[in-house]
Amino acid sequence: MKEEDRKLIRMIGVLSTVGLTMVFATVIGLFIGLKLDGWLGTSPWLTGLFLLLGIFAGFRNLFMHVKKSQKDLENQSRDNK
Repeated sequence: MKEEDRKLIRMIGVLSTVGLTMVFATVIGLFIGLKLDGWLGTSPWLTGLFLLLGIFAGFRNLFMHVKKSQKDLENQSRDNK
């Protein structure tokens, strides 16, 4: 397999992981908020709070992946020169 094909497959894997991570972080935050609201009777406050925390965690992970990818690309371009 060519090196370019391996890089493409790796990039597709990273992008799908980022998408799934965003969805899972949001769903987990929503689930925790719903359970806590049901247990403590504070509906809808904790649901909203944990939903926002889940969304924040998903975007934080997205930015971390983008930053890491940029560093990898810079290192590869520096190595190719």
